[in-house]
Amino acid sequence: MRISIKSARRLGVAALLLAGVAAAALPSLAEEGIAIPAPVLDEPAAGARETAVLAGGCFWGVQGVFQHVAGVENAVSGYAGGDASTAHYRVVGSGGTGHAESVQVTFDPQKISYGKLLQVYFSVAHDPTQLNFQGPDTGTQYRSAIFPQDAAQAKVAKAYIEQLDKAKVFDAKIVTTIEPGKSFYPAEGYHQNYLTLNPTAPYIVYNDLPKIEHLQRIFPELYRDQPTLVAEAMLAN
Repeated sequence: MRISIKSARRLGVAALLLAGVAAAALPSLAEEGIAIPAPVLDEPAAGARETAVLAGGCFWGVQGVFQHVAGVENAVSGYAGGDASTAHYRVVGSGGTGHAESVQVTFDPQKISYGKLLQVYFSVAHDPTQLNFQGPDTGTQYRSAIFPQDAAQAKVAKAYIEQLDKAKVFDAKIVTTIEPGKSFYPAEGYHQNYLTLNPTAPYIVYNDLPKIEHLQRIFPELYRDQPTLVAEAMLAN
């Protein structure tokens, strides 16, 4: 039986306290979600299926967020920015492969637009002002990056970053890079659905479950309680 996000947070904190971990020694909570304006420029609804590839720190939390977004058909953790030969967790962790931990989001553009996905990405999935780190994770593999699948996506992403910077929505300038022409490689099976399968893990409790709560608070019309999970066939990889 799957437990609720709030219950998972309570259980995770309780487990740490029972283990004798002082509150002052606990990792800091993830950044608060920020309500931001929708993109002025967006793609028109066309076709039955589209993909987006987004990087924003550890892929566990980013995947978890988009698995709870209505209109998303699949969200797969993986790597983008480097070569196929180095698309492996232990190698990517060196920080020298060019890869970023990323999530490939397959969505129905008739139900949610690419621009709306970017709004969720910038608002609750990560902090786009952190250069080459997110929360406790540091290195270029944790950079904020968008890997557009075509020129139209690149145009929307560039315009949206400029819009948000001009409006000074964040306290600092957005450092998200736009990196076209990069392939996506799915991560190992044990990284898929990690948030759902490990909701009381301390890292998830402090860094990622707040993102799900922010999604529900800021985008109630998009939030769905039951996540869309990666198929079991991929988990065996």
